[in-house]
Amino acid sequence: MSTRALRWVLGITVAATAASLLAAPAYAETYSAPLRTAVAALPVATEVRTGYNRDLFPHWIDADSDGCNTRYEVLIAEAVTAPSVGSGCTLTGGRWYSYYDNLYWTLPADLDIDHFVPLAEAWDSGARSWTTARRQLYANDLGDSRSLIAVTDNANQSKGDQDPAEWMPTYTSARCRYINEWVATKIRWRLTVDTAEKSTLTNYANSCSNVTITTVRAF
Repeated sequence: MSTRALRWVLGITVAATAASLLAAPAYAETYSAPLRTAVAALPVATEVRTGYNRDLFPHWIDADSDGCNTRYEVLIAEAVTAPSVGSGCTLTGGRWYSYYDNLYWTLPADLDIDHFVPLAEAWDSGARSWTTARRQLYANDLGDSRSLIAVTDNANQSKGDQDPAEWMPTYTSARCRYINEWVATKIRWRLTVDTAEKSTLTNYANSCSNVTITTVRAF
């Protein structure tokens, strides 16, 4: 099965979980707009960190009970060379590309799974008002390949909980992709931006190709 097809199958599993947990409507809203239009439409609000705790976003669950939690599902889906999957979801023989720094890795231990919009940033931007069930869905979102991404562990640790006004990939050729995916994730989860973030996104959008951003709203 191709990576794209596998990610689609995983997305179906998470979508079913979302429907049962959140009593979501029987339809999903698709958003599509040019990058500059999408950035302009992002709502601006003051970020609030009060009350944040990473444990409020239960993550790395095994949603489909196949023995592989979300971290490993992402590694399997994003491998450029498919790994063998052993007992306890042990991965061997795979190869991965980290686009933040333009590096390849063959050991899963060298990779972190980045919540593209970090959990703390999501909290600041609206997730503080969500239920724990919705935050769990966010933290394990396999329904859109941009939500979670395998990257070099040091790059993820350098990024931390920073937004694009504070951190961008060291590999400059990746920055337009990074902006596109940040905007798509914020739109998918109906998250706000702060003023510095909006300014940075606008500046990059004006210098990057005005590609169409398409995503399915999570709720």
